Amino acid sequence: MTNTRRKNRWEQFRQSSVAEFRNLETLVLRSIERDSKLRATDFKFDAEVDRINEVLERVSLVRADTAGFDIALKDGGNTIKAADLSSGESELISLAVEVLYFAYLCKQEKYRDQDNWLLLDEPDVHLHPDLQYRLMQLLVNSTRDANGRIAIATHSTSILSGLCSLSEDVRVGLKHFGPNALEFRSVDDAMRSVLPMFGAHPLSNVFNEKPPLILEGEDDERIWQAAVRRSNGRISVYPCVASDIQSMNQYEVAARDLIESVYDDARAFSLRDRDSDPYEIDDMGPIIRMRLNCRNAENLIVTDDVLAELGTDWTSLRGTLEKWISDNPDHSRFAAASAFRDSGWKRQNFQLKELRMLLVGLTGSNKPWEVAVGQAIAKLPENRFNGGHSLREYLGTKAVRELGLLA
Repeated sequence: MTNTRRKNRWEQFRQSSVAEFRNLETLVLRSIERDSKLRATDFKFDAEVDRINEVLERVSLVRADTAGFDIALKDGGNTIKAADLSSGESELISLAVEVLYFAYLCKQEKYRDQDNWLLLDEPDVHLHPDLQYRLMQLLVNSTRDANGRIAIATHSTSILSGLCSLSEDVRVGLKHFGPNALEFRSVDDAMRSVLPMFGAHPLSNVFNEKPPLILEGEDDERIWQAAVRRSNGRISVYPCVASDIQSMNQYEVAARDLIESVYDDARAFSLRDRDSDPYEIDDMGPIIRMRLNCRNAENLIVTDDVLAELGTDWTSLRGTLEKWISDNPDHSRFAAASAFRDSGWKRQNFQLKELRMLLVGLTGSNKPWEVAVGQAIAKLPENRFNGGHSLREYLGTKAVRELGLLA
């Protein structure tokens, strides 16, 4: 019974794909015949067959002597039967032919001035992510100048990520449980930045093994990259930069909408400077939102853990800083350093962005401050410091707990 169904399936594929291939060939040849500029070039139908073959990995289509096509192995060139194709290969051939046929059909006089739609229902079925991306390349490149629109229903973040990287003219409607209506919107910078994190994670359990961590800036990204590296995978997050605090909410919304539309039980994180805001911040659905329990990421430099990573402690650094203030009244950082001193050395809440390079320089360490902070985060399970100026205190209990930094 199984062999019979398999034979029938391949026979149906053969008939429908060959018929569509013939239709495509007819349209291409007519286009060449009617376009004098095209006739003046070396363009032939074989060029479109080559475009199909660029999508395929193991096999290629060869124009048959009679009509339609034969199937040959790219390695060696031996002809094989349609029944020897994988389900993914047969699906890809059918889709590639269909896409090219639609592109040419839209250019015909009969359809040139009307709305033309190609509806693709889950074209990712049977296709691994690389082939999904190749199919999207063919779709975008072949329909770029065609008067047509393509509607794709998919659960594949690889397809969505590929489309958004290949074309500026993409509208996305994310389906949530409940209402049946979809609101389509243009892809903004936030979604384009967030999508690569999702493209390689088609399953919720795989996604959760390394969930996104949305951060304010590149300094924060370097901190967490260093933490991930130094922890040897114990800290498992995917840092994603929102570029500034104003973009954080936009990135969180984009990540939330993608997670709720694609995954059953997944989550992501975001971590921002506290600045002058309250420490507490509400979650946004599957987005676990956190604030540092200090003013900025730069305040992490003066925690006991990070100073130890830089080869010093607070008592030594404070003495060095006091001497520097006394010796450098004309320095551009003198006012900021003096204000830090005059605040009573409020290590946790003073604005230290302007002083970060000076502070690290006075420790005598050549280690970048972001790396020092990241390495200290990775060492938190060693429980070296637990006081009010410990790294775990400045990071905040929620970040330490949710990111599993003590595990």
